[in-house]
Order: sequence, then structure tokens, then C-alpha cells
Amino acid sequence: MEGTRSTMEDSTPPPQVPNPAQTAASKLSQMGERTKQLGAAMQDPARQNRLILVIVCVVLLLDNMLYMVIVPIIPDYLEGLQKAADKAQAPPLGNLSNVTTHRAAKGNFDVQIGILFASKAIVQLLVNPLSGTFIDRVGYDIPLIIGLSIMFLSTLIFTFAESYTTLFVARSMQGIGSAFADTSGIALIADRYTEEAERSKALGIALAFISFGSLAAPPFGGILYEFAGRRVPFLTLAAVCLIDGILCLLVLKPFSNRERANMPVGTPIYKLMMDPYIAVVAGALTICNIPLAFLEPTIAKWMEETMSSSQWEIGMTWFPAFFPHVLGVFLTVKLAAKYPHLQWFYGAIGMVFIGASSCTVPACKNFGELMIPLCGICFGIAFVDTALLPTLGFLVDVRHVSVYGSVYAIADISYCVAYAMGPVVAGKIVHDLGFVQLNLGMGLANVLYAPALLLLKNVTQMKPSYSERNMLLEDGTSGLYDSIKMEQREKKRKGLCTTIDENGIETFVQRSFSEEESSGGEYA
Repeated sequence: MEGTRSTMEDSTPPPQVPNPAQTAASKLSQMGERTKQLGAAMQDPARQNRLILVIVCVVLLLDNMLYMVIVPIIPDYLEGLQKAADKAQAPPLGNLSNVTTHRAAKGNFDVQIGILFASKAIVQLLVNPLSGTFIDRVGYDIPLIIGLSIMFLSTLIFTFAESYTTLFVARSMQGIGSAFADTSGIALIADRYTEEAERSKALGIALAFISFGSLAAPPFGGILYEFAGRRVPFLTLAAVCLIDGILCLLVLKPFSNRERANMPVGTPIYKLMMDPYIAVVAGALTICNIPLAFLEPTIAKWMEETMSSSQWEIGMTWFPAFFPHVLGVFLTVKLAAKYPHLQWFYGAIGMVFIGASSCTVPACKNFGELMIPLCGICFGIAFVDTALLPTLGFLVDVRHVSVYGSVYAIADISYCVAYAMGPVVAGKIVHDLGFVQLNLGMGLANVLYAPALLLLKNVTQMKPSYSERNMLLEDGTSGLYDSIKMEQREKKRKGLCTTIDENGIETFVQRSFSEEESSGGEYA
């Protein structure tokens, strides 16, 4: 018995030790399943559109932060470079010669700052017609990647720049990157959000990020520059740019998109510029941004002379304006959803608000009073931008081919005209006429232009061109999802609704029309 028992005990199998290879294979299999589930979730059109909106908003945030983050950094940094160069090169001279040399250097220093600040907008203005046409030809994803890559490189150059020439190259490169990234990003939002209410909401969110980037960048840059050094703000922005670029590659997959050949050919940019409705919108976008573009390079000196303001007060002047800007975006989106036919009116109200606020800036006596008209200017700009940017997309839909690269390149050109003139023209006007006359002129220009938006009053009643829409459908849509959407729109436009018969087959029947719905339009 004991021998049998020992034999049985010896024959009992030892506990199995998990095989490391099997464990690793199991974990890899689980990771693969989760990756597949994530990929399937990302293919859902609604979720993909939300991800794309996040990507574009980060692009716009980065571009505007990089545009404004140099405001508290570059003047002090250039002044340090100038002093170092003067100490290294200037021989010992008499007192009179030293004073003359310092004044000449100071004048040259101001010119250098003005050129550096304007170079980005000037380069972006020159590149935008080419980038808009390129976007219309190849789609929105590849230009977005190109723009992000150039912005990343320009940020790195800013980080390690040690001379004025290098800073100028980095600033100009940012203009090239912005011409591709900003235009393709806004156009991509307009392309993905086809319903007017959704498009207004998505573009409004994008504008909020633009505002936050512009107004939060000076405090962000100034604090990090003072406590962490000059390179930290740029390294932070470069890291965010790199992450956003990787996310863009994962979501859009620009180099594996084989549907690009089916993309319809967009209307040339010069034809869009000759469209009177688009021209009116572009003029409004330019004029409404002139007060912001002209005040940024001139208000600091005026505050020092009239209010004896400190540096922190000058740096914080614009930051509170972010909140009324977001409020203006929110109100315009809500009003446009409820009364979409009054988009032109919201833009006109915004321009009147900008004009009145601009005229009251010179009357301010202290830092607290100055915040009020600046908040009014940003509130009015939010109304104009949020109302008119979706109008550009709608005009392309009903009067041209629904490809949005060139039309939003025109919008970007409108902004760049204002910001390219700002550092150069505003200082000259203040020197020759005065700060008061500058603000009165900008306010009067906005108020006088507001009635021109009456020309957009009947835009929402326009019907799509039958020939253009049919050509677009015959050329093929970019993917099954877009094909289904276009087919559903056609059925709705023709008054057909879907029903399921007793055999489970989907059929279409004519629905009743009101007299107003059935009147007018080429589809009737």
C-alpha cells in the first residue's frame, strides 16, 4: 500500500509554470484587440469629426500663441543682443558721439522689431493664394501636415536662435506654415460639418481657440521667460505641435488616402475673389480686424506716455478680452441656430460695436478703464468672424463647387492684410496724426462699412446651381459616407421620404409641400 501510495504521489503532475512567451503573446493579442476597437471607433464619422475639430483647434491655438508669445520676449532679447554688439564693436568716443550712436541704435531697434512682427503676416499673405490652390488640388490632410511640420521647425529655430537674421527666418517660416495649416484646417472643418448650424458651432469653437491663443500667449510667454528662460516657451509649443502632428497622422492618414482622385476641382481663387458676395465678406473681415492689428503695436507706448503704466499692466491689457470674445462666439452660434437668415445682421452689429469701442479708447484715463473698450472690440470681432466665416462656406456651396481651400485662403488673406499693415502703418499714423485720430479713423471705418453687409441679406435664400450640383454628383463623391449624405440631401430637396413596405424593401414616396417650400429654386 505504501509503495502504491508513493507511486501515486510520484505520478501527480507538478503545477504548471506560466510560459513567458505565452503570457507575452496573450498581452499582445489583447493590445491588438484594443487597437482594433480604437481604430473602429475612430472610423465612426461623428467621432472622427470631433477628433478632427480637436486637431484643427490645437493647430490654430499653436499658430496664434507662437504669433503673440514673442511680444514680451523678443524686444528684451533683441535689446540684449544690441547692447552686446555695441559693447563689442563701439570704440571709446566722446559723450556727444555716444548719445548719437545710442539714438541711432534705438531707432534701428524699433524698425527691426516692426519688420520682425510684420514679416509673418506679409509672408502668409503672399503664400495664401498658392496654398489655397494647392489645398483645392490635393485635399485638406496633406497641406495640414505640411503646415504643422513647418510650424514645428520654425518653433525650434526660435528656440535656439542667436541672431536677428535667424529670428527673421523663423518668423517668415511660421508665415508659410500658417498659410497651409490655418487655411486647410478651417477648410477641413467646413468640409466635414456640412449642416449650417453644425458648421457655425464648429467654426465658433475654432475661433475661441484663436482668441485664447492670441490673448493668453503674452502672459504665458512673459512668465516662462522671466522664471524659466527664453527657450522654455518655444520648447513647450514645439512639443504640443509634435503631439498634434502625430495625432493628425493617426486620424487623417493623409498618405494612405486613395479617394483623393475623386475630389472635384474647386473654383479658382481669382474667380472667387471676383464674386461680389465673397468680396463683401472679405472686406468686412479685414476692416473689423484693423483695430486689433493697429492697437497691438501702438497701445503700449501710448499707455506708458499717458498712464505711466507698468510692464505687467501692459502685458495684461488684452487678456480679459478673451472672455467677452468667447461670449460673443457663444451668442452668435445660438442666434445663428435660431435665426440663420440674419447672419449678415450679426456681422453688422459686430462692426458697429467695434467702431464705438475703438472711438472710446483714447478717452480712457487708467488701466481699468482701458479694459472696457478693448473687451468691446474683441466682443464685436467675435460677432463678425462667427457670422461671416460660415457664410463663406455657404456661398461656395450655392454659387461654386463645394471645395473650400481657396475661399478660406481668401479669409486668411483678409486677416493678413490687417496684421501686415499694423506694425508698419499704425506707427506712421500715430507719428503724423496722433493716437486719437488713429482710433477715430478705425472706428469710423467699421461703422461706415457695416451697411455694406446688407448685400448679404438674401444669401440664405439662394438655391444651389443645378448644373454644378449634378456635375459634382456625376464626378463622384469622396467616399461612401459622403455619397449617402448627398443622396439623402437630394431626396429631401425633391420632397421624397423613405418608407418600408411589407416586404422590408425601402421605397421613396412624395411628401406634401407647403407653398413656400415648393416655390423657387432650380430643384423644384
